[in-house]
Amino acid sequence: MSLKDFESDSGLQTRATKAPYELHATLNTPAPISCLLIPEHEQIVAGSDDGSVRIYNSRSYKVEKAIRGLKAEVSSVVCPRGDRPELWVASGSHVYNFLLASEKLIYSLQDAQHTIRPGTEEDDVLNEGSHLAVSLDSGVVSVLDLATRQVTSMKTRHSNICGTLKFVPDRPRELVSGGYDSALLHFDFLQGVVLSRHEIGAIPPSSGISLSPPFILSLAISPAGVAAGGTADGRIWVGLGGEKASSGTSGKKKKKWEGLKAETGFTSKTAEGPIVALTFTGPRRVVSVTLLGQVSQHNILGTAELSLEHEWSLQTKAVTKANALAVSRNKIVVGGLTSEGRGVTEVWLGTEGAEPRSGISSQA
Repeated sequence: MSLKDFESDSGLQTRATKAPYELHATLNTPAPISCLLIPEHEQIVAGSDDGSVRIYNSRSYKVEKAIRGLKAEVSSVVCPRGDRPELWVASGSHVYNFLLASEKLIYSLQDAQHTIRPGTEEDDVLNEGSHLAVSLDSGVVSVLDLATRQVTSMKTRHSNICGTLKFVPDRPRELVSGGYDSALLHFDFLQGVVLSRHEIGAIPPSSGISLSPPFILSLAISPAGVAAGGTADGRIWVGLGGEKASSGTSGKKKKKWEGLKAETGFTSKTAEGPIVALTFTGPRRVVSVTLLGQVSQHNILGTAELSLEHEWSLQTKAVTKANALAVSRNKIVVGGLTSEGRGVTEVWLGTEGAEPRSGISSQA
């Protein structure tokens, strides 16, 4: 833990403008949405608490295919890159692989091509690439090699729930995990060892009021190597130690990714509630969503004096509790549940260079 964690919590600048997005579609489901994905072909893949997955057409938002009958909440979905139409699904203590090439519309547990059980506790998160990363409620981080189906568990675990994972871009054997122990761990997953770590300190109580602990609920790493973590107390931690040099700057690729280095990071208070999801939309531009559905875009500024600039925010309409966020070129998708406890997904389209249609609503 570094004093910088406390000193830079006020480093939020504001250049608030109207969000350049409009609500385009509202997709309703019986059970709450637990995870979202926008794969290469721009469909929307939504997993639910009731063990179902829906794949929506990118234009009509009708359900093209669905998976039903999994025995637990779907905590994550992954579509590996390539021509093979497949989907990996984490549900309960299992990871399932489905091939979606047939004309079949509804798949069941019996249609899974592979079933893997990395651990005995609930698996929480997957990530994409030639490997899948899986976290457990016990704090264990494991990696599945898609070619060999071999599972490797890291030698160091979080002391509490590990709820978020990301592979480090252009570092084919490195990943970062975040946990409810307020720690970020950087692994060489082929060796199963920790390369570095960072702990986010709690905000000191004000006027006797104790705030939520800085559980790390969300994590993102930009293609440029910038890391960001969202906490339960409404802060975003930013790590710039692994940032690549710009294309106009000469120099060799760094031997080590130092994205968790305390001296090159800072935290900024951006919301009054938990930051449940983060994603980068540019080298230094990050989009976040809070538990209560506030979507915001932030720019990371500076070199010596670092700060986070709030650019715009929008508030979800039907989603009263957000669980998931997915972003593509000019589309923001937020999933969660309504005030009645049913599932809902909102699709927001960019107003710059786009022609959003109004009022699309569907029930699936």
